[in-house]
Amino acid sequence: MFLQASSRSMKNRVFNLAASPGYSVRGLAVNAAPRQQHSSPHTGPLMNTRSNINSESAPAESKAEAMDDAYWKVAEEYARVNRIISLGSHIRLKKAFIKKMAPSPGEQLLDVAGGTCDIAECYLKYQDKVNGDRTSTVHVVDFNPGMLSVGKRRLADTQWMRDGRVTFAQGDAENLVDIPDNSFDAYTISFGMHNLENRDKALAEAYRVLKPGGRFECLENSHASSPIMRALLKWHWDKVNPFLVGLFTNNRAAYEQLAKSARSFPHQREFVKAIRNAGFYCHGPGYETLHHGILAAFFGIKPRYVPER
Repeated sequence: MFLQASSRSMKNRVFNLAASPGYSVRGLAVNAAPRQQHSSPHTGPLMNTRSNINSESAPAESKAEAMDDAYWKVAEEYARVNRIISLGSHIRLKKAFIKKMAPSPGEQLLDVAGGTCDIAECYLKYQDKVNGDRTSTVHVVDFNPGMLSVGKRRLADTQWMRDGRVTFAQGDAENLVDIPDNSFDAYTISFGMHNLENRDKALAEAYRVLKPGGRFECLENSHASSPIMRALLKWHWDKVNPFLVGLFTNNRAAYEQLAKSARSFPHQREFVKAIRNAGFYCHGPGYETLHHGILAAFFGIKPRYVPER
């Protein structure tokens, strides 16, 4: 039901997301960068490696190109249309996701595939209102500078931006080259993991950039256990979603591509196996279903101490 965020990278570069020159992201000077024409969104062995939990059969380059093109086409209208096709529930669910995450004061959050800034906003509001904290920060990474530009404009007039508590960079979830090891307290990815070619590499990168004791948090589409909910969800994907998209946008093909990607996500038990294989500790089943079982929140902890083998 939820399409949400983009998360592949065309190139590992930082783009200027400010209206004026001189804006910096985590100490890096950045320049304005319009959309580039490209024959392949990424080159090298990374794009040629298939995830062992990715069931799609399309070549890596073709999917990455398709996702990139889809997000370019819908960036300006994406938040509005996603609100419509989720029947207004996506923000409530992300607030509930942050509440379950229960961040501590002063934490540094890395939000991957976070271009629209839904998670960033929910996180900072929670820190401000629940923890009374004004020191926590969010670094938002997304592969698509169009989506990031929308998120930046959304938060442009906030005190968070004036205080430097939220920063932006264009980057690849599978290769976060500009982020040092052991540098963040928490990592979130909300409805973006299903867009990745190699989820195992993204999980390995999440593990690398988190501090010992850091938390991996993922919100994704779930495989409902109830036959009734599965039938209702299929009906929504097949009938309601295309109908609403056709009413409110001229980019139907782009949203069909995003929906296809969203529906490709593996069963939650399979994804938990991948999280554990990346080195994270997952308590109990490793996930909790939400919204009558059609969504799942995944949680993993990077151990503080890993014994030598």
